[in-house]
Amino acid sequence: MNIKKVKIAVIGQGYVGLPLAIEFGKKFTTIGFDINSIRIEDLKNHIDYTNEASKMQLKSADQLSFTSNIYDIINCNVYIVTVPTPIDEYKTPDLKPLKNASKMLSEILKKGDVVIYESTVFPGCTTEVCVPILESLSNLVFNKDFFCGYSPERIVPGDKVNILTSIIKVTSGSTKEVADFVDDLYKSIITAGTHKAANIKVAEASKAIENAQRDLNISFVNELSLIFDRVGIDTQDVLDAAGTKWNFLKYKPGLVGGHCISVDPYYLAYKAENLGYHPEVILSGRRVNDNMSTFVANKMIKMLIKSGKQIKGANVLILGVTFKENCPDIRNSKVADVYDELVEFGLVVDAYDYQANAIEVKQEYGINLIDKITNKYDGILLAVAHEKFSMLDIISLKNNKESVVFDLKGFLPRDHVTSRL
Repeated sequence: MNIKKVKIAVIGQGYVGLPLAIEFGKKFTTIGFDINSIRIEDLKNHIDYTNEASKMQLKSADQLSFTSNIYDIINCNVYIVTVPTPIDEYKTPDLKPLKNASKMLSEILKKGDVVIYESTVFPGCTTEVCVPILESLSNLVFNKDFFCGYSPERIVPGDKVNILTSIIKVTSGSTKEVADFVDDLYKSIITAGTHKAANIKVAEASKAIENAQRDLNISFVNELSLIFDRVGIDTQDVLDAAGTKWNFLKYKPGLVGGHCISVDPYYLAYKAENLGYHPEVILSGRRVNDNMSTFVANKMIKMLIKSGKQIKGANVLILGVTFKENCPDIRNSKVADVYDELVEFGLVVDAYDYQANAIEVKQEYGINLIDKITNKYDGILLAVAHEKFSMLDIISLKNNKESVVFDLKGFLPRDHVTSRL
């Protein structure tokens, strides 16, 4: 396929799909597709609730349009799938969005079309799960009538420095020619350059291990925080001391949520177990990180008891509910688990987050965010290090001098904090 003749449809207009559609829309005829018609209408009006794209950025893509009608993308010849790949309640890969997207595309797939997947999956998913759906419903033959590629997303929500174009893009294709085409396509928008993987499975695996590695590193410092809490020393102090060595990796303890780090290791583990291997290290790291919300809630209770507060009816303020700082993304936020545990102990809990959408938080977690902070509290939990939280007068939010402040992020002034994670 001649790269100059491509017409691109980006399936899914979330944190991954929208930045991609914008960049391609500056150079090629591009359609951003999403089944959420409200989202599409917002984008048509240059409104992005994720805050990943400004009005100016949306307007800069002069060849980009948006639709929620599948038949509007029927004349495209490159389809890029950026739908979510979550896990279910059993921590097993939930491929429904990916399968549904593949089924939808199979209805309009034509000879010569290329389908590129960006969604995070286990090695082999593209050819073993997606391709059979595309083939069976389109009556086309893979690698003869249509082709596939895989280029894992590396978007970092909320990061305005490491953006789509400044991160090296891994690419791959189902044939050598298609691999070259996919690589050239992404090279046209990625200023940092590309890395053409040996094959699709290698590209899929590269994404899975990126986040598994971060998960394991964080689980190590989280386990250290559990140990040092019992020793009676500050984990941040220990890390600051150890960090003076040039080759020490400066990870910090905390709650591990979000759409990638807390999910992707399960995809790798799922594939391994299907092949008869039980991954000890990956899953042990997951267990440590998944249990941190319980530790944080219990630690908060112990701090309140030690300060002489009566637990039942004590009021606590949680600052931040998103899964990371300075972005509105609430997907798989572990702060919600801390909130639920504290409520179960009988505490009266307020949650405040100027970044998060209150309606989404209520729908997803049943938590009513407060619009502004008007009360004083027996306990304050800094859960997310949003920039504007540094301007809060934490001392003025305390009920009295016995009130406790638990800083999970090492973000607040040291003399304002009772304990850090």
